[in-house]
Amino acid sequence: MNNSVDRPWFASYEPNVPRSVEIPNVTLNYFLAESTRKYPYNTATNFVLSYLARGLYTVGGKMTYQKLNEMVDRFANALYQLGVRKGDRVALMLPNSPHYVIAFFASMRIGAIVVNNNPTYTARELKHQLVDSGSETIVLLNLFYPRLQEIRAETPLKRVIVAHIYDTLGPLSRFLVHAKQSKQPDWVDVSHDSSVYLFQHLLERYGPNPPTVDVQPEDVALFQYTGGTTGLPKAAMLTHRNLVANTVQVASWLTKTDYGAEKMMCAIPFFHVYGMTVAMIYGLYLGGELTIVPNPRELDHVMDVMQRERSTLFPGVPAMYIRIVNHPRINEYDLKSIKACISGSAPLPIEVQEKFGQITGGRLVEGFGMTELSPVSHCNPVFGKRKKGSIGIPLPDVDAKIIDLETGEDIPFGSDKEGELVVKGPMVMKGYWNRPEETEATFTPDGWLRTGDICKVDEEGYFYIVDRKKDMMIASGYKVLPRDVEEVLFTHPKVLEAVVVGIPHPTRGDDTIKAFIVLKPGESATPDEIREFCKQHLAPYKVPREVEFRAELPKTMVGKVLRRVLIEEEKAKLAGAPAMETAGASSARG
Repeated sequence: MNNSVDRPWFASYEPNVPRSVEIPNVTLNYFLAESTRKYPYNTATNFVLSYLARGLYTVGGKMTYQKLNEMVDRFANALYQLGVRKGDRVALMLPNSPHYVIAFFASMRIGAIVVNNNPTYTARELKHQLVDSGSETIVLLNLFYPRLQEIRAETPLKRVIVAHIYDTLGPLSRFLVHAKQSKQPDWVDVSHDSSVYLFQHLLERYGPNPPTVDVQPEDVALFQYTGGTTGLPKAAMLTHRNLVANTVQVASWLTKTDYGAEKMMCAIPFFHVYGMTVAMIYGLYLGGELTIVPNPRELDHVMDVMQRERSTLFPGVPAMYIRIVNHPRINEYDLKSIKACISGSAPLPIEVQEKFGQITGGRLVEGFGMTELSPVSHCNPVFGKRKKGSIGIPLPDVDAKIIDLETGEDIPFGSDKEGELVVKGPMVMKGYWNRPEETEATFTPDGWLRTGDICKVDEEGYFYIVDRKKDMMIASGYKVLPRDVEEVLFTHPKVLEAVVVGIPHPTRGDDTIKAFIVLKPGESATPDEIREFCKQHLAPYKVPREVEFRAELPKTMVGKVLRRVLIEEEKAKLAGAPAMETAGASSARG
């Protein structure tokens, strides 16, 4: 962004936040190398699987920066000796663990391109990404190996590297975890499969002397596939410069961090670009300790770890914070070590933000990002002015505006008119892999990235996501945005989670608004009760015609509700096809 151009949001920047940051002309490998130089004996990764003896012994393992850097060198050397070269794709299918950190930075060190894969992918979904990306190497956990076997022959894979969750643990933890896991029904023993390489064996076999590879900041570092909640995933190409820039931008926003001393709670998955950048890369950039837990859904474990390890930073998603503030034993936990939390990936209910701050004393703020932005572009000031319902203001070196949905013309700041949010900045992706037409369609003629989000912006430059263009519903001839209805539902005292979708009506030609609701533990409600509540706060055409109660909502691993799944289920019902069974569901039509 041209630094001479003034923007209304600059007045809301905290005193120590610059309008522009200096983006070093380096690759991601530089961050780990620098922190190793500065803090060689500080803990880099603290992998916590469980506690024994009331927390006196941790089942897991720690690595110093010096040790982590050595492991990265060893694995980089192994990949190179196995034939991986600059520009080759290395697929990762791993939970949060030291394996992921090692494999990621080893790939960066030799100029390979990481392809993130969700560990919950079916064989079909995995096949799409391996084939589409042209991945010839994959690193995955042994438990996921059977899914790979189903489709391996149909992919370009030449090298399969299998990791075990206990690979990097100390002797006692390794023994305990292996003894327990090997007795589980889903245990997969691949030790005798000659067609795979074992992660641990590679670390032992190859020395910490990888070849020097000329990797440049403009080289692609990552293929990050879009969430796929609305269609077939496509890979955003993110360069080293994109990810370095976004890390530095995030660092400039969090003004009260102590380099070499922070403890980053890494519960949000690293395979998601948000967890990868804001938790893993930023945490290592700080020289902080990555406190790593492999399963974010085990909330009691996450909270236990945060309390015992005294986590100071906790990037997450609304689903995590919602469950924490509504935890039946929240008063038994001491989470006062938390300084700051940035919530992303989905809208953060206002009530949750305020209650989380009361519980922890820390600052929870809503931000905005997307895969194509590496991912963060906006955030509320952490210790400055926060505005309810706003995604905040652009980070340093990010320019943003909203444009008319029909004409594409700029909409002035402070206008009540809604438009599409478009963004510019050094963190904007290079484009979509092998999708030139979609890449072109995603950018305006003058180079702004179209986010697909409908926004308003006030006179101070605070942006408000109204909804996704693709999620807009038409009811009684009026346009209805799901978030308008969801914000009301979240104010109901019995509602824990809520999502609203539009179901195409077979004869009316518009949408039936349907609310899917998860009630708080011990609560009960009727569809009529919910609708009557909505009628007090919404125009008649916005009130859900149908309400369905569920035990849980379908979500991605990072907690984003899969609207597409809900809509497909409803379409199947209308077509007379067998609907997907959902636990604890009840519904009624109004």
